[in-house]
Amino acid sequence: MPGNRDAKLKIRSSISGGTEVFDVFRKKYVKLSPEEEVRQDFLRFLVSKKHFPASLISVEKGLTVNGLQKRFDAVAYNNNGSPLVLMEFKSSSVKMKQSVFDQVSVYNIILKVKYLIVSNGITNYCCKVNYENEGIEFLKEIPDYTEIKP
Repeated sequence: MPGNRDAKLKIRSSISGGTEVFDVFRKKYVKLSPEEEVRQDFLRFLVSKKHFPASLISVEKGLTVNGLQKRFDAVAYNNNGSPLVLMEFKSSSVKMKQSVFDQVSVYNIILKVKYLIVSNGITNYCCKVNYENEGIEFLKEIPDYTEIKP
């Protein structure tokens, strides 16, 4: 599972004196915040261990929910370009409370994915959404991409 910083991260000092990491998904350097570190670590885990195609992962894109602009942390798509897995990342200092699940659920009103992932780098949750009975099933493990793509 994710949790250790990948040795392959490209890190540099920014002009303003902060630290930046090269995000291979956005193809640019971004500020290395505690949440960004969790995101980078987790997405690399999904690509290297769970066979998620990096080319089908989108990071920090905007969407409109009930007239409000929101921004999701990451989404993995299927080969047809439909959203498949919605991910929300928090800093390791943030406890996984109901509000985190509420946040990802609000985004899913628009995206309507099959799977939700929430992680703070220490605690990870993966849920399968069942739209027929309006429920979710918490999974013991994050499934491999080959098991979930339609």
